[in-house]
Parts: sequence; structure tokens; C-alpha cells
Amino acid sequence: MTMPMYVSPEQLMKDRADFARKGIARGRSVIVASYATGIAFVAENPSRTLHKISELYDRIGFAGAGKYNEFENLRVAGIRYADMRGYSYDRSDVTARGLANAYTQTLGAIFTQESKPYEVEIAVAQVGNDQDGDQIYRLTYDGSVTEERGFVVMGGASEPVATALRERWTPALPLAEVLRLAVELLGGEGEERRELAAGDLEVAVLDRRRPRRSFRRVGGPLLDALLDQESATDDVPTRDDSRPGLHDTLTEHDPNGRTADDTTAGSGADPSGDPSTNPQTQREE
Repeated sequence: MTMPMYVSPEQLMKDRADFARKGIARGRSVIVASYATGIAFVAENPSRTLHKISELYDRIGFAGAGKYNEFENLRVAGIRYADMRGYSYDRSDVTARGLANAYTQTLGAIFTQESKPYEVEIAVAQVGNDQDGDQIYRLTYDGSVTEERGFVVMGGASEPVATALRERWTPALPLAEVLRLAVELLGGEGEERRELAAGDLEVAVLDRRRPRRSFRRVGGPLLDALLDQESATDDVPTRDDSRPGLHDTLTEHDPNGRTADDTTAGSGADPSGDPSTNPQTQREE
């Protein structure tokens, strides 16, 4: 009778960690960074339907790097956890820390018990009333969790990107400067440098100026204006698009750089005074 080959627990865990790290490094980096009025998510992702960035709950966002099907499973599980907890208790009981704790248990169990670990890194971010209240958690394939201050870089060649971001990022930067810095760093450096256009990016924000659901995707002319150094636009508007469209995506911008006026900010109304056609901002009187 043949005996099974013995592998020490230390070697088994090392092999699994090496396997997961190699899978994550094959992808593209994702940046999550705090800015003056919220938290920005920037990923190189030309797909308009297979998202690396998502909303989890009112003021909580998610970003994943690595194998899409694996971090998508985690994203869906996080939404179910948040919805169940908010329904059973109170919406304020759903926090990024609670989600991070749930994710670390799931990832840790998969890493130690399953035959193959998840090849993923994920970030869970919650926007606060000010920057001191922002929370950004980074979770790795083995269930390790760290709270990051200011920003986090995941996937791909994350170390040089994180080093450059640490040297140039400051808390007071407006959204436009954070996005331009992120795009520059995601493009790489030296001979391998690539010029990334708006169509190559997936961008979203958690806007602390919004009263409840703060997650919005950014695209179209608005994203072009934010990436243009000569544009006066330096932030997203606090009102949704006036025309029908994707309910969580902002595309309109003011050529003069204004983000919203006092009469329409946060009210869901468009500048003409007509009620919003956006179902997410409609309110019962």
C-alpha cells in the first residue's frame, strides 16, 4: 500500500500563499484613496458591465483585485450581509468594520480548509462626516485585514504604485487631482508606461456631502473634465443627472467648474427646477 506524501503545515501554507500572490499579481492595480469631500475608487477596467468597484450599502463601497468570479462572490455575500443586518437591526448598524470582520472569517476559512485559496485582494471603505471618520480596510487572500489611513493599492504591481502615492498624496487634494494622480500611477513608468484614457477606467466615489446613499459612478463628459488638467471641474456634483439614465452614474458637468448650487444640491432636482427622473433620488412628499 502506498503512503500519501507528507507535506508539513508550514510548507502547505507557503505554497498556497505563493499561488494566491501570483494570481493576484497577474491583474491590474486598483486604488482607493480619500480626498477632500469623499473617497475615490479608480481601477483600470475597460469593461462597462464586469465591475471591480461596487456599492455595498449606504455609505460603504467595495473594490476587488484578482480573479473576477471570486471577488464577485465576496461582493454579493457582502451585500446580503449588509441588507440582512440593516433590515434586522438598524441601517446605522451596518459598518465597514463589521463587513471586514465577516470577510476575514470567510477568506481565512477558504485559505485553510479548501483545496485552492481565493486569488483576491479586496478593500471595504466607509465614508465619514469628515476625513477623520473615513475607514478603509484591506483584506488579503488569507483573511488578513489591515486598516489603511488615506489610501490603499491592491493587485498587480502594487508596491511601486503605493510608494509613489505615499510620496505625492495629501488629504486636502480635490477629487480631480486624486484621479489624475491615480491614472498616472496606474499607467506604469519607464518603457512599460501606458497612457490610460477615460474609456480604460472604472471610477466611482463615496461623496460625504450626500445625506444617505453616497456611492456614485463617474463617467462620460464629467470624467473627461475631471481628468483634463485645463478644466475648471475639480469635483463631482452633489445632484444626480437631470436626464434619465443609470441611476448611480454621474456624467454631467458644469463647464465653469460649479458642482451644484444651493437650491438644487442634494435635493435630486435638476437646474431647471423640474423633479428628478432619477429613481434613486425621488422622495415621497
